[in-house]
Amino acid sequence: MLYIFDLGNVIVDIDFNRVLGVWSDYSRVPLATLKQSFTMGEPFQQHERGEISDEEFAKKICESMALSLSFEQFAAGWQAVFVGLRPEVIDIMQKLREQGHRVVVLSNTNRLHTTYWPSNFPQVQAAADRVYLSQEMGTRKPEPAIYQKVLEAEGFSASEAVFFDDNADNIKGAQAVGITSILVSDKTTLPDYFAKSSC
Repeated sequence: MLYIFDLGNVIVDIDFNRVLGVWSDYSRVPLATLKQSFTMGEPFQQHERGEISDEEFAKKICESMALSLSFEQFAAGWQAVFVGLRPEVIDIMQKLREQGHRVVVLSNTNRLHTTYWPSNFPQVQAAADRVYLSQEMGTRKPEPAIYQKVLEAEGFSASEAVFFDDNADNIKGAQAVGITSILVSDKTTLPDYFAKSSC
């Protein structure tokens, strides 16, 4: 079997409020104001597909939120999204590989984040056979192409794959191409799933 794991809030806890908190500290714009003005719109999606640079992304987000930040300040906030590893998921991934299954990570991410998490959470790449990143693939979840590219690269059919993600739209996207998909609603979802399937 091919097991496909999302990164954020599946393997590593993330919290966008931490991003906004850092930006608020630097800009002196109230956190409540930033929460109202932050949206994951077109620049966010372009950045995740690798269509615009980190600097261009920062400029567009700052303009849309009326934020006056240097690129370094913006980046410091952007990296603050990562909270910590879920070691129980790393254990599951390693156990699956020991059983002969193929284990990969599929993440909607961006260049700026990939300068941070691989070195801060080396356990992720150590527990996976391969890591697929949206900005390198030119497509992002829930677009069907990203799932099809992973299946083709891995040599598995959709019926031989299981996908775990915390985003309902991404789950629907994977289901649309025929992949069994599990919505990760909290930290108990994965351990419970594999306890039932006697991983």
